[in-house]
Amino acid sequence: MPAKHGEELLPDYRFRVRFLSIIFLLGANVFSAGADDRPNIIFILADDMGFGDVQALNAKSKIPTPNLNRLAAQGMTFTDAHTPSSVCTPTRYGVLTGRYCWRTRLKRGVLNGYGEPLIHKDRTTVAEHLRGQGYSTGIVGKWHLGLSFAKAGKEFDFSKPVSDGPHTHGFEFSKVIPASLDFPPYVYIQDGELTQFPGIEQPSQKFPAFLRKGERSPDFVMEDVLDHLLKEAQGYITKQAKNDKPFFLYFPLTAPHKPVLPHPRFRGKTELGPYGDFVHQVDDIVGGVLDSVDAAGIGEKTLVIYTSDNGSFMHRYDQERADHVSDESVQGYLASNHTANGRFRGTKADIWEAGHHVPFFARWSGKIKPASQCKETVCLTDFFATAAEISGGKLDSKTAPDSFSLLPLLNGDELKTERAPVIHHSVGGMFSIREGDWKLVLGNGSGGRQAPKGKPFERPYQLFNLADDIEEANNVIDEHPHVAKKLVELFHQIHSLERSRP
Repeated sequence: MPAKHGEELLPDYRFRVRFLSIIFLLGANVFSAGADDRPNIIFILADDMGFGDVQALNAKSKIPTPNLNRLAAQGMTFTDAHTPSSVCTPTRYGVLTGRYCWRTRLKRGVLNGYGEPLIHKDRTTVAEHLRGQGYSTGIVGKWHLGLSFAKAGKEFDFSKPVSDGPHTHGFEFSKVIPASLDFPPYVYIQDGELTQFPGIEQPSQKFPAFLRKGERSPDFVMEDVLDHLLKEAQGYITKQAKNDKPFFLYFPLTAPHKPVLPHPRFRGKTELGPYGDFVHQVDDIVGGVLDSVDAAGIGEKTLVIYTSDNGSFMHRYDQERADHVSDESVQGYLASNHTANGRFRGTKADIWEAGHHVPFFARWSGKIKPASQCKETVCLTDFFATAAEISGGKLDSKTAPDSFSLLPLLNGDELKTERAPVIHHSVGGMFSIREGDWKLVLGNGSGGRQAPKGKPFERPYQLFNLADDIEEANNVIDEHPHVAKKLVELFHQIHSLERSRP
């Protein structure tokens, strides 16, 4: 053991300490004491799964989710977990960088499959940080943060590698698709190389099998994508479980986002149309990951986190009308059939709770108390700082500026550092701020899909006490002007600074 402060080191011991310190600074801290006890980290990110889709969170859900229920029973359920944005790209940026995406050039909307890279080359990702701490790092699934395809004149040259992507941002192994499953080009990219040339012209399709027209590779079959990604993820887990180094696997799924195309073996399993079947298939994918972890005998050495990048796109209809059950081309359910976002107002893309209040489960056998719950307000940007603390790494002032470690919560303790208010962002650039039970929307609408959409920073602002109004039905700003004023000041303070973490 190192000498205590004030004790003299023997010359040979001083040399060994200095040598080990140099090794640590070089990033090879696998030699440090206790390094083998650090857990593997698997982060599963569903695409557009709502809070109400999961039976463990919504007892009325008719969609079988036995594996997510199992995850909740074996680990911790965060009941007040949120995404930093109510759409794909900005949330994924926040997960990987621990930074709000609205601090970048992307102030609204998402990238498409050909979008320019959003993560600056000087911005540290969680994969780079963990790799520097001696972790093996891999990603399988949806990237959606820009890939920088090669060009020949004005046309894309798919015969050449992409010059930016997960392989340039800390991932030693990567097998990804460019963006959402409805965005061309429809290709697999492994370690920066396209697996096949996209020589097929994919025609556009309507919902539920919604697709945009564009290039597709022969090996890219929509209904088989989830199975293919699971096989890759399981292979990575099995391989890394045999190594001494801990590993990090980022597994961003492509479902139940459009196109809603469940594999044939899942069709008709839920009586809730293709969307219900697709959610059921996502649950099966999660089961495949858990089974691989358990089969490899690394359950007690692996933290598994499951969450979603935003809420569901499925509307809730409170008045009698056609819905997804009676007509699968309808993007919504009668509340009597299913509530994809539970009791929350709105849908994906909105500033309302349905846009960003998501499922969040964490399992770490022997460490996290089974069937436990955490009611603290947390954000997906917090993953970076959590992973950093688990790995034993330190964050400098520029890294993960909007991330707070959740490790104390996973251990059943209080947060070491009080979390700053969470900032939410809609697809249209609408902001809200959450502190305690209070949520202030800095605009006069949803900022997304639900009418009225409103405009950012247009008054009247909207204030809700979520403790007694989780449906956001009653704007109480006139009754609590002092609360609104305080939240406005806090928002502008966080927004104007480059960080919310002290």
